[in-house]
Order: sequence, then structure tokens, then C-alpha cells
Amino acid sequence: QVQLVESGGGLVQPGGSLRLSCLASGFTLENYAIGWFRQAPGKEREGVSCINAIGRSTYYADSVKGRFTVSRDNAKNTVYLQMNSLKPEDTAVYYCAAARRRFTCGLGASYYDYWGQGTQVTVSS
Repeated sequence: QVQLVESGGGLVQPGGSLRLSCLASGFTLENYAIGWFRQAPGKEREGVSCINAIGRSTYYADSVKGRFTVSRDNAKNTVYLQMNSLKPEDTAVYYCAAARRRFTCGLGASYYDYWGQGTQVTVSS
């Protein structure tokens, strides 16, 4: 059974950092591109970052570029999202998603086949 489980969310002050993890099970992560998305209350789901299956291509939304870094450890079946210099507007539920594509990734939700349940990130003083 394909499963993605996010962890690492929480409450952090503005300017702080968090690292989210996305643990995959039930499939071979090295064959899948992974995307990170977020959804704030009352807003549409937004593509934040993605990384292709072999880890050589990454993309970021303009709103997080220079602050967030996506990486992956296929041996651990885990993808990470390091979030630095967090702002209150980063507050949202963060999701990871998987697509069976090796060389590309995308920031559109329709690109992905499997989704995790999400982890809450709250940036507040």
C-alpha cells in the first residue's frame, strides 16, 4: 500500500526554522518525483517545491525561493523540506506528494498521484 507520511511541523517564531520529512512506504521512492505543497485556511493549495527522482533538479515557488531547500535520501525513503527564515505567511498545512516520473517534477497538484495527510506549520510570535 502506497503511503506518504509527513512529520516535523509545529509552532515556530518568525525567523525560525523547521525541517519537514516525508517518509514513503509501499513503493520505491527512487522512481518518483516528490512535491511539497501547502494550504492555508481559505486559500487554494499551493506548490512550494519539488525534486525529481534522481535528485538533480529542484524547483521552488517564488515565495519561498532562497529560504526553503528540498532534498532527498532515497536509501531512507525520505524527502526533506528545510524551511528557514519562516514568516507568518508560511503558516499552512504542508503536504508531500509523489509522481512516478524520474527526470522532471512540477508544482501543479495534478502532476502527482499520491498524497500524504499533511503536517501543520504555524509561524507566530
